[in-house]
Amino acid sequence: MQSYLEFEKPVAQLDKQIAELRSASTGEDVDISSEIARLESKSADLLASTYRALTPWQKTQVARHPGRPHFRDYVAHAFDEFVPLGGDRLYGDDQAILGGLASLAGRRVVLIGHEKGHDTETRIRHNFGMGKPEGYRKAIRLMELAGRFGLPVVTLVDTSGAFPGIEAEERGQAEAIARSTEACLALPVPMVAVIVGEGGSGGAVALASAERVLMMEHAVYSVISPEGCASILWRTAEKAPDAAEAMKVTAQHLERLGVIDRIVPEPVGGAHRDPAAAARALGQAIGEELDALAALDPAMLRRKREDRFLAIGAD
Repeated sequence: MQSYLEFEKPVAQLDKQIAELRSASTGEDVDISSEIARLESKSADLLASTYRALTPWQKTQVARHPGRPHFRDYVAHAFDEFVPLGGDRLYGDDQAILGGLASLAGRRVVLIGHEKGHDTETRIRHNFGMGKPEGYRKAIRLMELAGRFGLPVVTLVDTSGAFPGIEAEERGQAEAIARSTEACLALPVPMVAVIVGEGGSGGAVALASAERVLMMEHAVYSVISPEGCASILWRTAEKAPDAAEAMKVTAQHLERLGVIDRIVPEPVGGAHRDPAAAARALGQAIGEELDALAALDPAMLRRKREDRFLAIGAD
């Protein structure tokens, strides 16, 4: 069942009419197929025009849509032969950050990413995609493995931020995030990072410090959530739409600012309406970026990462 966001209500009303007409036409002699086709065309046009004019806050809502594809969905539709590797060899296995070996169009890669889950049970199991120290240390272990065997690294970033709980702080959350960022920057192999949903704060940067950073069309990437920013500046989360506008959180803003390198198009109405198509577009974009990086030696790869991050905000 399709879940509609608040700004999609006009589309929802049209889709409801279409469903009612289809139900009423069962067993009737009256042919209403033309009316159904007219409403379907109207709904599709309205959906397309709505998504062409999304505000930053509306894009934030799309990035958080409960049906939006996450790490496991992209693994299923864009990658082959995924072999999960667990544990940080220090404390435990964090289910918010998953990773392992995979194949992308015949190319072997190390794949790492956040998993949020799709229902109450899986969201709790994956801690809503908020990584703990052992998750980032697992990512470091996998990046070191990639460097050792000459495999490119692909990361799928989708987190509101690293887990801020007391137990995470006790186990060295800030140090683990810093070390993960350092591991990205030191990789001797190509690395492509994609913000597929939310990219929040250091918890996102720790897996996104690559020489090529991509974003899905309706993803968001920021140092703090719009609600958090609004709470600090205006002492109320109700100003979140204003904060999202000011923070330039969208892929379109960030591409112009040079924070990201490429926008991956989503199906009309967002990736949640056709996860398989979104995953195919993602896989193709990652493959093209890896092809472009394949000829670069380790020193040049590190230099490209250093240059792109030092250039952010330079103007």
